[in-house]
Amino acid sequence: MKKPRVIVLRTAGTNCDNETAAAFKIAGSVSELVHINELTRGEKFLKDFQILAIPGGFTYGDDIASGKILANEIKYKLNEELKNFINRGKLVIGICNGFQALVKAGILPGINKGVIESTLSFNDSGSFIDKWVELKPSGRCIWTKGLKETIYLPIAHGEGKFIPKNKDILNRLRKNEQIIFKYADNPNGSIDDIAGICDTTGRVLGLMPHPERHILGTQHPRWTREGLKKRGDGFAIFKNGVDYVKEKL
Repeated sequence: MKKPRVIVLRTAGTNCDNETAAAFKIAGSVSELVHINELTRGEKFLKDFQILAIPGGFTYGDDIASGKILANEIKYKLNEELKNFINRGKLVIGICNGFQALVKAGILPGINKGVIESTLSFNDSGSFIDKWVELKPSGRCIWTKGLKETIYLPIAHGEGKFIPKNKDILNRLRKNEQIIFKYADNPNGSIDDIAGICDTTGRVLGLMPHPERHILGTQHPRWTREGLKKRGDGFAIFKNGVDYVKEKL
């Protein structure tokens, strides 16, 4: 089949779009950077792609709250198109600011469709955190197939504390195996150490850490001491998405 097509959504303040596009290209896809206005004006169409990636950054300066303005654009301008995209079995990944937008648009965790059931708020430290963290993959998600028991990725956020709306939502996340990544050493105070979740289909993933920043072995901060790996820990996430499209769509 033709290479899967990935749309990397960008807007004012997006700053991880090129790295995300590069990660998908290395994983075997065709990636295209598309401004959200190109979609809302009908110049580009989600239906022409198989994977939607919403990368990290500080969209619209994170005014109001991190990812909130982008979330409203997605919710009120792209709602039907995105709903059809997901219902057709296609894939979505939101990284850092993209995760914040998916949560605040009511797309994740998606237990009650379209309802905002969680948020990402200020780190307990009250400051921006920029460091590498260990993550424990778990849950039921096509993006995490075959990952190691522990992976190492960087984080860079001021509002990364995951907070479910209530205990019922948290319990349903656990029951549905929608908690996909947990911090080994919680850096921001996230409830239940949550670093990433998926929707009920396992095809829409959101996570605060940056897998696109650990694609190459040389991106590991200790590669000269611990040995050079062929691929960084984040690569498998992008490869899983691309391989799924090749096999299923």
